[in-house]
Amino acid sequence: MSDSDVNGTAWTIPPSAYCARRPARWMTGAPTSHYLTMQDGCRLALDVYLPEGDGVDAAPTSVPVIAIMTPYYKRFKVTAPGAEPAPNIAIYRDFFVPRGYALVVLDVRGSGASFGRRDAFRSPKERGDYLALAQWISEQPWCDGSIGATGISYLGAAACFFGSTGHPAIKAVAPLFAVSDTYSDHVFPGGIMCKTVTSNYDDLIRALDWDLRDELKAYPYFSDPRYAGPAPVDEDTSEVLLAQAIEEHKDNFMLRDMAPEMSFREEGCLHDPELHSGVCSPYWYLKEVAGKVAVYSVSGWYDGSAFVHGSISRFMTQKGKNDRLLLGPWDHGARTNGSPWRSPSGSAPEFSILSEVLRFFDHHLAGLDTGLEAEQPVHYFCTHAEEWRKAPDWPPAASPKFWYLHGEKLLPEQPDAVSTASFQTRFTVSSGCHSRFERLSAQPVVQYYQDWPENEAQMTSFLSDPLPTDVELAGHVLLELSLSSSEMDGAIFAYLSEVDTNGRLIYINEGCLRLAHRKVSEAPDHYKTAWPFRDYSRNNAQRMSPSVIENIQIAMLPIGWKLAAGSRLKLSLSGADAQHFQQVPHGRPPRYTLQLGGVTGCRLQLPVVERQVGRRRI
Repeated sequence: MSDSDVNGTAWTIPPSAYCARRPARWMTGAPTSHYLTMQDGCRLALDVYLPEGDGVDAAPTSVPVIAIMTPYYKRFKVTAPGAEPAPNIAIYRDFFVPRGYALVVLDVRGSGASFGRRDAFRSPKERGDYLALAQWISEQPWCDGSIGATGISYLGAAACFFGSTGHPAIKAVAPLFAVSDTYSDHVFPGGIMCKTVTSNYDDLIRALDWDLRDELKAYPYFSDPRYAGPAPVDEDTSEVLLAQAIEEHKDNFMLRDMAPEMSFREEGCLHDPELHSGVCSPYWYLKEVAGKVAVYSVSGWYDGSAFVHGSISRFMTQKGKNDRLLLGPWDHGARTNGSPWRSPSGSAPEFSILSEVLRFFDHHLAGLDTGLEAEQPVHYFCTHAEEWRKAPDWPPAASPKFWYLHGEKLLPEQPDAVSTASFQTRFTVSSGCHSRFERLSAQPVVQYYQDWPENEAQMTSFLSDPLPTDVELAGHVLLELSLSSSEMDGAIFAYLSEVDTNGRLIYINEGCLRLAHRKVSEAPDHYKTAWPFRDYSRNNAQRMSPSVIENIQIAMLPIGWKLAAGSRLKLSLSGADAQHFQQVPHGRPPRYTLQLGGVTGCRLQLPVVERQVGRRRI
């Protein structure tokens, strides 16, 4: 099966059908490029693409505008024909401009052909730049007064920053596969530092910012030998300005050095107490967006560290009549459909995300009659059923179903007998090198978790009996552990799998938690969640008392999944993910003891959805 939008009946007008009504009518003009000077004198490079007449339809004189802000080069200089000069921008250029939108692409300060230095990952300075960009766009004769923004990953979070500037021309943003919280969605999921981000991604950004072309060859998306660094602006024919800008980039911050200073959420850096993970995160500014800018958040079940949490939290916090949520079977950026049951014809998604975004922008920017208001605000993909579902809210209506850990089994009924089980952390255990995390360092993954069985075999696991019927899950799995540690800190990595009738072990999802951050508190109004909220603050961090049992909740990543009749459910636990996360605590692998059975024993809570098929409930 595929992720095609015609699988199921989730849409009144599927995105592909809407796009068929909106064919490309214009040509895309060659980009014009120049510098835009910020209030502090920093010059930022931008490209402008406008629709041009194709000999049949004349070019429109003024159009709605889509802005994209990127640290990955708005455009490469190429040394030979045939190379795509804008590998990260081409999808937006080729889709939106021929359908009547102008596209403005900005190299964020400290990157590409722009001057300046970056002092953090999406610093408040960038947000100030985006207000100036919106003002400049609104003053151009080809702008009709409506501006939106979109983009994948960094570009999507930048779109949120852009939408929060308060500029009246900004009407809608579509953050795709983008964090809301830089801390727990990205760098410190579960309060544990993700090395994939702080090391591997850092190396990529340094290679781009410093124009280290030999180092970029390690990244397939940037490895074309015809790429010769960032393209200069039109006026810089001698590339003197470009060289000066790149020299400034060499003073950019390094995430691997700065991350330890941000090991507690919203705690200021020693050198600047106003600079912390919050002000570098879109959630910090959501109050500036609510009710003013329509937001369409898009993510996937295999997206990044916990990027899918960011999309959901953004949607739940906004809760506006014009806000939408789309969750598919995709990895970061939807380069791959991660479903194990996808079409054998290939790994690329068949669902056109940009067709859905087009309808959203047509509605809010172009003022077209799209019928969007007749669609439900939430759409999600049910993996294994291989169908799309719709819902009026997130999470979908589901009934909690508990499974209890006992012996080496998952039991559907609470056992009365109380026992214990122990396992020793090994800092060599890993979730493998084909996981959701590899895409964060710009590595292509086509077959997700193909090495999962051999890695899961190193973990402590609990297995159910075969399921008597299909079970559909939609929402958030919650693991409740009664646990003690031999050390005063530690980390738990939990994984859910399906074992099919042929014995094949299939990864479903995961969750993790640093035990020092186990305290749960009420979610604030500016940061709503459907899972236990933690503020990850220094004040609420608590050491474990060795050998003392405590009750701990671990939120696993959300999922839409059908467990097939005859399959078994498997829960696997580890104290480490060596490939992707730091050791906790360093050099002291804990031994954990779980209390099983009785009213306080360990249990797993599943969000089970009842569906009607004819007159029969499943």
